[in-house]
Amino acid sequence: MAVKNFFHNLEPRHRQARSQIIRTSLIVATVLGLLLVVYLIIDSGAAEVAHAMLVVGWWLLPITLFHLVPLVFSALSWRELLSAASRPDAITVIWIRWIRESINSLLPVASIGGDVASVRLAHLQGVPGAQAAASMVVDTTVGVATQLIFVISGVGLLLMRSTERSALLVAWTVLIGIGLFVVAIAAFVLFQHRGLFVRFAKFARRLLPEKWLSAFAGSASAIDEAVVATYRSGWVMLRANLLRLVGWAAGAGEIWLGMQSLGQLVGIVDSYSLESLGSGVRAAAFMVPGALGALEGSFVLFGALFGLPAETALAISLSKRVRELALGVPGLLVWHWIEGKYLLRRSEPRAR
Repeated sequence: MAVKNFFHNLEPRHRQARSQIIRTSLIVATVLGLLLVVYLIIDSGAAEVAHAMLVVGWWLLPITLFHLVPLVFSALSWRELLSAASRPDAITVIWIRWIRESINSLLPVASIGGDVASVRLAHLQGVPGAQAAASMVVDTTVGVATQLIFVISGVGLLLMRSTERSALLVAWTVLIGIGLFVVAIAAFVLFQHRGLFVRFAKFARRLLPEKWLSAFAGSASAIDEAVVATYRSGWVMLRANLLRLVGWAAGAGEIWLGMQSLGQLVGIVDSYSLESLGSGVRAAAFMVPGALGALEGSFVLFGALFGLPAETALAISLSKRVRELALGVPGLLVWHWIEGKYLLRRSEPRAR
């Protein structure tokens, strides 16, 4: 009995240790990312980079506003995956998606914290919890799968533009990474059809307190059933994938606007390729908060393939950071306001 109590008391310490390791890893990744950004700025010429950003100037406004186009398409894609009986209106889905993206872009949550928050926000808007969770899982899968198609098309356009050794090396490296992602996606989809949430609930019992898992464990089976039902809705899945692909492609407009602001005569096709390759790197660096450093490095590397000076490519990537802050900070504030309003509403009956 004493031995049993000893291990029982030891479990919380193990959970705290795991949580501390994760937090430390995210902090270290953030610091390394920031250091890489600083190094790239210095290496490319801090004065030249600063001058390029000043040239961009007021163009940051249309660049920021244009991002709403791919954001709307990705939101509408997710909306397709929600049950028609409880589906929120398009405006509601768009602002939830905005908050989801803000959290994933600016907070150290390994690009999944916003997904979890979107499930809660959708539930607060009347979507049943199981359906909200199922739609989030399938939407994540749709996003990654269509992103791979987007990246492959960008590699194809790059090879049509140039067959130099550097372009071939980049293409092969990206394609190898895509191959690994395809295997991971296939395994993820297979697990989704084999009771992913029920298995996760069983595994989580070893890590988290039972009181935290009681509600989740009770609905795990319903979430798994909703996930499988979503995959079987053929036309719904087709529309969701098409909308998401359009959203990925529309992101090239943001790059093109940045190029125009700097006086670079880069066409929409090259902008498309650069955006697709950069998005692939960002996906691969999902554990680094905001892909700090990875995104900037990829733009310098891939930009050279299109004849862009390092300071110009870096200025384009930094304009994306400005856009993330301009849209993300208000998104976080709205999220906190909604959560605070909900908590106040819950506390009112008790106060009475």
